Amino acid sequence: QVQLVESGGGLVQAGESLGLSCAASGSFFRINTMGWYRQAPGQQRELVARITRGGTTDFADSAEGRFTISRDNAKNTVYLQMNSAKPEDTAVYYCHAKALRSRVGIREYDYWGQGTQVTVSS
Repeated sequence: QVQLVESGGGLVQAGESLGLSCAASGSFFRINTMGWYRQAPGQQRELVARITRGGTTDFADSAEGRFTISRDNAKNTVYLQMNSAKPEDTAVYYCHAKALRSRVGIREYDYWGQGTQVTVSS
């Protein structure tokens, strides 16, 4: 099993920056793609950004150019740097990871963090 622990959420003013981090721990062979999703009240959970183990990134249109995502494979940690925050970025941000449980087989399992609240005031 994989546990994902997020940190860094909070309240910021519009235009400011905020960083999130998520560390994976537990029993697994390898963490592959890691990413961040968010869910605003009354909305579906949506992708914000993700990064492969090799460093290839993918961003939602709303995050492109404002957010950066990075990871430290040795620490099994993913980071999200949110710049030029907007009120519409307000949501619960969830860390996500795809992991291989053992070196045998290729099936990936999905894991989610508990979520961290990000509030951007105007």
